[in-house]
Parts: sequence; structure tokens; C-alpha cells
Amino acid sequence: MTDAKNPKGTPKSEQTRTLILETALRLFQERGYDKTTMRAIAQEAGVSVGNAYYYFSSKEHLVQGFYDRIAADHQAAVRPVLERETALEARLAGVLLAWLEIAAPYHEFAAQFFKNAADPESPLSPFSSESRPARDEAITVHREALAGAKTKVPAELAYGLPELLWLAQMGLVLYWVFDRSDDHERSRRLAKQGARLIARGIVLARFRVLRPLIGDVHELLVDLLPGMAQTVAGRKKS
Repeated sequence: MTDAKNPKGTPKSEQTRTLILETALRLFQERGYDKTTMRAIAQEAGVSVGNAYYYFSSKEHLVQGFYDRIAADHQAAVRPVLERETALEARLAGVLLAWLEIAAPYHEFAAQFFKNAADPESPLSPFSSESRPARDEAITVHREALAGAKTKVPAELAYGLPELLWLAQMGLVLYWVFDRSDDHERSRRLAKQGARLIARGIVLARFRVLRPLIGDVHELLVDLLPGMAQTVAGRKKS
């Protein structure tokens, strides 16, 4: 039963919300996403089904809660890197490695619900409108990584590059989901090597002859990928 004296946002409410989310993540890992019901989550968490639905209106919203948690944890994890490093490659690699570090405990869970998230019509898709808050948080991290680097991005490229870097991160996430190497070492190597290549590409993009190509790539991705057009439009309004 929902306590009217403790609406969403109060400490007790946040504790309940966190309990439900953590219980759901555990059951997703143990039983699989498809086989876990909201009733089972409520029972394991020791709350009523109605209370569970009060905080999360569906299983999909529970996964959105997971996305939001990862995004917030990532924001915190990259702070030391962005405050310490000024080299572009180190900053880009730090962002990707920090994500792999905080996501590591959820590796098996991520593999189980990937088939749902891969559906472009699913609200679990990282490109969906429901995923926009977490997506915007991630893009903001990449924007900060670029802005604080000694290597300056040409002004006409600075707007679109954070979205491209987020797409590169999504490629890393896909690789990580299927990575079975010890401590996900292959994913870590991919993050470091990818950051090196991206940093070199940004340096080369300072040559005017290559700038139109970068712009064309960004426009193509905005046109083709679900959710990206809304993300760009939202940033232009802000």
C-alpha cells in the first residue's frame, strides 16, 4: 500500500524505489527478464504489487530505472578522470573504461535482456524516446570530455561529435554484452584502441578538407537511427 505521507522523492520513498529496483535486477539475473513478473518482484521486495506499480508502471520502466542508475553512476565515475586528464585520448578512454567498470556487475543481466533492447520498437532500446534521459546523460559526458581536452575540436564539429561518440560507446556496449574474456579484457582493449583512433580522427578533422565528411556522417546517423533526431532537436531548443 502506498504511503501518502511519503510521496516520490522523500528519503523513505527513495529507499523503497531502490529496493524494488535492486530486487528486480537480482531476479532478472536469476530467472531471466521474460520469466520475472512484477508480482514476483513485489513479493521478493516485501511490498504490495500496487506499491511496485506505483514506482515502476511496468517491467520496461524497471529497466529504464537501471539505465538511469548506470548513467548517474557513470557521471560520478568519470569525474576523477575528467578532472585529472587533459589529453584527448586519455579522456575518451577514461569515459569508456569507467562505463565498463560500473557496468561489470550487470554483465549477465545485460546479456539476458539484450534481445528485448535490440528491438527498435521496444522501449528498452537505447534509441527509444523512453531511454532519452539516460541517453542525454551519456552524451553530456562525451561533450564534457571533448570540451576539457587540450586538443580543441573545430567549432563546426563540436555540436555533432558527442552524439557520434555515444554511438561509438553503443558499439562497445554491444561488444561487451557478448564478451566472455576474463575480466572483459577484450572490451577494455577495444575501449582503449577505439579512443586512440577517435582522438586521431578528431585531430585529422581539424583539416578543413575532412570536415564535410564528418558532418555528412552525423547527418546520416541522425536521419537513420531511431531517437537521434529527437535528441538533436531537443538540444537545439535548449
